[in-house]
Amino acid sequence: MSRYKIGCQLIIYGSRPGEDLPGVLAEISAAGYDGVETGNLTTDGRSIDEAMALLTSHNLELAGVHTGYGSPGQFDEMIAFTEAMGCGYLMVSGVGGRDTLEDYKRAAEVFNKVGRRCHDAGIKFCYHNHSWEFKDFGGTTGLVTLYESTDPKSVHACVDTYWVQHGGEDPAAFLKKYADRVAYLHFKDMNPDGSFGEVGHGILDWAEIMKAVEGVNAEWLTVEQDRTDKTPEESVTMSCRYMRETLGI
Repeated sequence: MSRYKIGCQLIIYGSRPGEDLPGVLAEISAAGYDGVETGNLTTDGRSIDEAMALLTSHNLELAGVHTGYGSPGQFDEMIAFTEAMGCGYLMVSGVGGRDTLEDYKRAAEVFNKVGRRCHDAGIKFCYHNHSWEFKDFGGTTGLVTLYESTDPKSVHACVDTYWVQHGGEDPAAFLKKYADRVAYLHFKDMNPDGSFGEVGHGILDWAEIMKAVEGVNAEWLTVEQDRTDKTPEESVTMSCRYMRETLGI
């Protein structure tokens, strides 16, 4: 049995989870996933117990929770939801302004405060990268500055394979370099034209990526394909099948 669980980020379904969450979960479960990564599932009046029951009814776990950047107080709701659901991972993307290294340092101050609160609640707070954090600032990058300015015990990395490649670096090498910082992974592939692709159906070297993943203390490998030219059901099924059958997860 694989040491990893496979998650699916709901972003590929667009607005549909807000309109038909049971239908979305049914498709993801049928595709073979172990869990889903979502936002706050109680914002439309659903209770914590109802959210848990809905996931359980589709044999899915809550792999992680995702939110955007804000002040320390703006994370209150998401931390409370993550903790109440018994979920171990809260992802954040974005740093507010990103034009100078000072922007990243200011974001790091926020993340250190939120990260400590998450650590105390038994949650791993993870920064999700895109490619703009790889912009060079005179010999360093925004992402390096963010990592160096945050406490590794309470601010972890959610590494997105596509965005590392898009940012000009090799995903496998990046994972090896920051192996002790990574707590969660987003898997998506890159098509030859640079667009988002299903895992195993693009140009990324998944054999090398998986070798690097072996050195990372991660529980979830979560598929996060932002958009697709197929139906979401087709895309999530293709990615999961490749991960199960070819990567042996």
